[in-house]
Amino acid sequence: MEDSRIENLPPPPGIISSIKSGFDAIASNITAILLPLLLNLFLWLGPRLQMNALFESAKGDMTALYKAFQIPTEQIKLVMDRYESLSQTVNLFGIMRTLPIGISSLFIPNSGVFTTPLGNPDALQVSGLNFSLWLFLLTLVGWIGGALYFRGVASVALEEKITSAQVSQAVLQTVLISIVCNLLLFTLAMPVLFILLVAAQISAVLANLIVLFLALGSVWVIVPVFFWAHGVFLNRQNVLTSILSSIQLTRFTLPTSSLFVLTVFLLSYGLSYLWRIPKLDSWLTLLGIFGHSFVTTALLAGSFIYYYDMNAWVQAVLEKLRPNNVIKQA
Repeated sequence: MEDSRIENLPPPPGIISSIKSGFDAIASNITAILLPLLLNLFLWLGPRLQMNALFESAKGDMTALYKAFQIPTEQIKLVMDRYESLSQTVNLFGIMRTLPIGISSLFIPNSGVFTTPLGNPDALQVSGLNFSLWLFLLTLVGWIGGALYFRGVASVALEEKITSAQVSQAVLQTVLISIVCNLLLFTLAMPVLFILLVAAQISAVLANLIVLFLALGSVWVIVPVFFWAHGVFLNRQNVLTSILSSIQLTRFTLPTSSLFVLTVFLLSYGLSYLWRIPKLDSWLTLLGIFGHSFVTTALLAGSFIYYYDMNAWVQAVLEKLRPNNVIKQA
């Protein structure tokens, strides 16, 4: 009886078929890539929000603080040079690419100083008075944009199977999920960094072994977090229910779901190297921006399709394995 039940179980959704369905959905509704397209164009051709003036104003105080802790002068100079280089290359507008929910972007905050086909972009400077305000506003814009982006892609991917979450609900749950995710990452990062520092003082081999162990164990964290937001946009769930649904899905489908997340990661970040081949002062970068916007949006659509189909599969399997169902079949 047990063997017959197992043989009659439906096959799980395929990884490749889910991704292919995502590409087909976005190809049929190309307007879904509008938000990442606009964000990429802004980060490429728009003004830069830099902090080198802020660093210069605080450089003296930072040097005095390091000297008070009796840090060698050579190390202070090395740290100051790195900070100065970072402050000159960072574009704080890149903060609008928020995680885990956000608009996909080809450009990172530390994209470096580059010339566009339109010439050198304007540079805006933050100050000590408005630095925190800029961080808050850019993060908030990223959360709101991410909520609209995810909501739109979910609707395109499963337009006849779901009822889209209301905009206000999508934004609220996006903010809550982002806060919870950042708190979790901070909570995990602090003890991990402390352990690695202690291990590095003991032995480099020991530190490498710990890194390998953490990389293998990170699957149990990365995969559920990857699907945290999907329940919000597909099933109109709140943040707690969506997180629990993601954990439950991972519990039953970890090998397949891990492979799906790995495939999405490799496609997204692997192709990013292709999109960055054109020089940033060439209009050919437009092809890279379009390709990146299309592929990342299609992969997001594929993840919604995979999550929806895999949840349906898990429910079907659990229904078949229920004892009362076995009695009826007998």
